[in-house]
Amino acid sequence: MRINRYVPHLLVLPEDDPNRQIANGFSLNPNLDPRRIQVLSPPGGWRKVIAEFENNHVSAMQQYTETRLILLIDFDDRENRLSYVKSKILDNLKPRVFILGVQSEP
Repeated sequence: MRINRYVPHLLVLPEDDPNRQIANGFSLNPNLDPRRIQVLSPPGGWRKVIAEFENNHVSAMQQYTETRLILLIDFDDRENRLSYVKSKILDNLKPRVFILGVQSEP
């Protein structure tokens, strides 16, 4: 099922398969409309999540203003990782891009 980009919807970009499984479990909540949430394929690493976001989602999010995006990453006990990832999000997208993750491994 495809997401309708003209209504509010949520994309989840997980770092790896364990994070994808967490997102898939969340998306099965019966209170969520499955037409409004999509868990994307994991690119395989937190740096690849950032590259995927920058290369494939920034321009689409600027075009489709109803898109919300979760970057689901592992922080691997690195205190500076959150600030680094935040620095990669354009100011006009910050209200619609969310960074979630676990301190070490899911």
